[in-house]
Order: sequence, then C-alpha cells, then structure tokens
Amino acid sequence: MPRVITRKDHILRFEDFDLQPEILRALTDLGYTEPTPIQEGTIDALLRDKDMVGQAQTGSGKTAAFMLPILDRIDPGSKDLQALILCPTRELALQVADASRSFARYLDDVNIVPVYGGAPIVEQITALNRGGQIVVGTPGRVLDLLRRGKMILSDCRMVVLDEADEMLSMGFIDDVRDILKRTPWGKQTALFSATMPDPIKKLAEEELHTPEFVKVASKEITVDTVEQRVAFAEGRDKLELLERFIQEMKPPTMIIFARTKIGTQKLADDLKRRGHKVRALHGDMGQGARDSVMIAFRGKRIPILVATDVASRGLDVSHVTHVVNYDLPDEPEVYVHRIGRTGRVGREGFAISLVANKEKPKLDAVERLLKRKIQRWGIDEPVQPLTPEQIAVAEEIEAAEESGEVDVLVVESEGQPQASSESTVDGDAPKKRRRRRGGRGRGGGGENAGTPVVAE
Repeated sequence: MPRVITRKDHILRFEDFDLQPEILRALTDLGYTEPTPIQEGTIDALLRDKDMVGQAQTGSGKTAAFMLPILDRIDPGSKDLQALILCPTRELALQVADASRSFARYLDDVNIVPVYGGAPIVEQITALNRGGQIVVGTPGRVLDLLRRGKMILSDCRMVVLDEADEMLSMGFIDDVRDILKRTPWGKQTALFSATMPDPIKKLAEEELHTPEFVKVASKEITVDTVEQRVAFAEGRDKLELLERFIQEMKPPTMIIFARTKIGTQKLADDLKRRGHKVRALHGDMGQGARDSVMIAFRGKRIPILVATDVASRGLDVSHVTHVVNYDLPDEPEVYVHRIGRTGRVGREGFAISLVANKEKPKLDAVERLLKRKIQRWGIDEPVQPLTPEQIAVAEEIEAAEESGEVDVLVVESEGQPQASSESTVDGDAPKKRRRRRGGRGRGGGGENAGTPVVAE
C-alpha cells in the first residue's frame, strides 16, 4: 500500500529541498516561505524519483508541488520536450502555465508552452518548433498534435495528470491513456485528483510504479473565510427557495452548482424567465461558447453563473461573493472545491446548499469532512423523510427528466386533499412528480398517485 503523507510537526522550508537558487529566488519574490502539506509531500517524493498520487483540494498549492521539481531538473541545453502536464480545461492549462512561468522567471532558456483547443493550432505548432521543454495542455489538443507528428514525447521524462477526476468526468480518460502509451517506459508520473473514484484508482494502478500517496488530511481543509448555510426543499420547491435567496441576499456575483448538464441548462433557462441575467456553463458547450461565458462572468457583465463541476476547479475568478449548491455533489471533497470559488484573496464569502431528503446522506458526509454541523438558513423547515418507494419514484422521475422525456406534473399524495399547484418553501407545497410523455407514467391509479394536475 502507498504510504500517506500529511503535515509533519516539523515545518520544512523550501530551502530544505535543495532547489536551484534561481527557483528559490523566484519563490521569495512571490512571498513563498513554507511549503503547504501537499507541496511538502509531493516535492519530497518527486525529488526522490518516485511516482506519486496527490489528493488535495483547490488552493492547496498543487501547481508549485509538481512544477518546482520539474523546473529543478529541466535541461535548458536541450530544446526537446521533457515534461508534459495534462489538464482538463483550457482555463486550468493557462493558469498552470502562467504560474509555472512565475516560478521559472530566473531560469535561462526554459520555455513553457500551453496547448489547448479553441485556439489556432498553427501558432501552437510554431511555439513547439521553437522549443518547449515543458508543455501544459488539454488531452484533446495534445493528442491532435501527437497524431500530426508535431509533438514528440520520446525524451519526455515526467508526466503530470492534473485534476484527473475532472478529466474522467469530462470523458478524457481514453485520450489520457492513448497519450500515456506514447510516452517512454520508465518516465516519472504524478497524478493529482481531488477525489479518488474507482476509474482513477485503476488508472493509477496501471500507469504508476509503486507510487507514494500524498494526501492532505481533513484537518487541513480550511473554509474559514466562507460562511456556510443549509436549507431544505424538495423538487421544484428548490427553485422557489433559490429565488427567495436571491431576492433577500442580492448577491453581486454568484455561482450555482447543479449536478447534470441538462439540469444546469434548465436551471439557467428558468432563472432567465424570471428576469435574471444568467448564463450556463457545462461540458456540452464548445470551447468558444465557454470562453464567451467566462469572459462575461469575469467582466462582471453576468452576475449569475449556473455550472456543473467543470467550473469548480481551475477557474481563477476572485470576485465571486456567493456559491449555491443547488444539488449536492456525490463526493464531499467536491463540496469544498465548490465553496472555494468564494471567500478568495482574503475576502469573505457565503455558501448555501439546497438539500432534498434523498441528499441528506451527502450532507452528512460533508459535515463529517468539515467536522462540524452547517447552520440552517432562514425559516425553511426540513420535510419528513421519504419512504423507500417514494425514493424509487423520485429516482425514476430524475432519470426521465435528464433524458428530456418529461412533463411537469403536480401529483397529490394518497389521502391528501388536492392543493394548488403554486409551490411554497415552508414545507406545505403539493407533492410533485414528473410523468413520461405519452401517458406511460405512474400518475394514475398507482399507490402514491392521485389525479395529476398540470403545474403552471
């Protein structure tokens, strides 16, 4: 089993790693004095020629953790590609490249070349031809350059997979495997991931050689600059609760996280119909469309961004004041990444999670990770626990909704007087279900069904 490295009682300094003086000078300029836990464990492992797996949240200092050992070992006398860093998004690739250049500012003849989709490939080929010892790129563009014969990995000594779980969720893992097949046997490999789903564990087992496992312990997770709240609502009552939150809090800039691509776009459309200036950001959008959204959001022309977890990491947007978890993530560590989008650069932030009954186990997992209970917001009341049959029906409805084959229906529970289709946030709203088009749903005659009434 790989060993776990956490913060030691003795705090190291960067000088203790015997890095090149030019690198230490750059770190001094940047105000870096003591390595973070992920840096301490990673730099130590990589300088000992070990493969490694790093698990840590946003803001832990991962870029310096893998880039400082790379820069320390780059041969400036050779123009060949010596290190490759794969990132899931263009934004993260550019961010890593910019940070790397700041660490290398006093190193002569070390070139860092970012390559990514959505930009002219000819310009990137020209930069590679001039010589780039370090390439930071997205899997799709790197694979394109390899297939064209414009990128050569025969002298690549180190590969870094940054945000591996995000590359998995965006469907890039097959591309990553294809790229790794083209790298030399015996290279050093580092894999970083906020969470460790089974496919990432399998990838690490297949591609890394006796790696060390460097993990930031839960006690290192800090969200002290973010005020956190939780509110309870079921189904589309979440939308009404979100509307109330926006009206009461009047957030200047806000990211709302939803679970699925379809749900993200639908929520953005619902908010637009209510008069809000909002854009969606998810993996089904092309790079040009994503760039347009992020330019508008960074420029504060769009105050509300509804996003999947593609936006929870690697996007440098420092002015976000509020984060809403419209759906809780499956992994509690992702919750920390999400709320880390606010409360940045010394500012205070606010995060609220809208929780349905079936999400209570996820909330419990988040609170265990944070080692504290999250305070309730407002006057909402938690609804009664669902029965197993009601949970099964909710999952069926959710699957149908994601497929786009649903109509919105209001269905009264058995024995309950039929109520208005107007929803509330105080727990007395009518029960809502979706029914598949064509009358295939269970809205008529089922055990939990009454007479369906079309909502709104």
